[in-house]
Amino acid sequence: MEKNRQFGFYLDQTRCVGCRTCQLACKDYKQSSIGISFRRVVEYEGGKWFQKQSGAFEQTNVFTYYTSLSCNHCDDPACTKACPTGAMHKDSYGIVSVDADKCIGCKSCAMACPYGAPQFDEESGHMTKCNGCSERLDEGLDPICVEACPFRALEAGPIKELREKHGHIAGVAPLPEYEKTRPNLCIKPEKNAQPSENGSGKAHLPQNYQEVTYDII
Repeated sequence: MEKNRQFGFYLDQTRCVGCRTCQLACKDYKQSSIGISFRRVVEYEGGKWFQKQSGAFEQTNVFTYYTSLSCNHCDDPACTKACPTGAMHKDSYGIVSVDADKCIGCKSCAMACPYGAPQFDEESGHMTKCNGCSERLDEGLDPICVEACPFRALEAGPIKELREKHGHIAGVAPLPEYEKTRPNLCIKPEKNAQPSENGSGKAHLPQNYQEVTYDII
C-alpha cells in the first residue's frame, strides 16, 4: 500500500463465523503479552423465544452475529487527543501508532478510546496497540489478520477504495456511532445487525474491552 493514503479495514459480517483465527494469528505474529489482543472478536446476541398459552415455545427472533475488531485508525481519534505526551500519533499510512519513547503509560488513551484499542503492556510499561502491520504494508503484504481469515471476511487497504467497493456503513452494534471518532472502517452488516448504541441485544466482549450492554427484548 502506498503511503499518504488513509489505511482502513473492511469487515463482512455475513462471512464472519466467530472462529477467532484473526485474533489468534495477530497474537502469535505480534507475540503479545498475556491479556493483550490487538484484534478481538465480539459476539452480539439478542431476541427471545415466545411461549404460547399451551406452554410450547414456537416463535422466536433470536439472533447472533460477530464483529472482528481492531484499532480503526480513526480520522478523529480520541486516543491522540487524550495523550498528554504526543506518543499516540498518526503515521504516514494514517495508522494510529504509539511512540514507546514518549509513552508514560498513563492509560489516558485507553480510557478515551471507545473501541478498546490501546492496551497497557505490564512488561514494557507503556501502551501498545494494532499498528495495521505497517511493516507488512511496506512489503506490499496484507495485515496478518486479513491473511489468516479462512472465510475472507476481512480486507485492508486505502479506505477510499474499500468504501467505493463495499459502502460506507461503519456504525453497527455493539460499535459506537460513526461520528464519535470517524473510524476508517466499513462493514457489510449481517442480516440481523442492530443499529449503533440502540441495539436490542447484548455484547459478549473479550478481556480488556470496555463492555457496553443492552437490554435483551
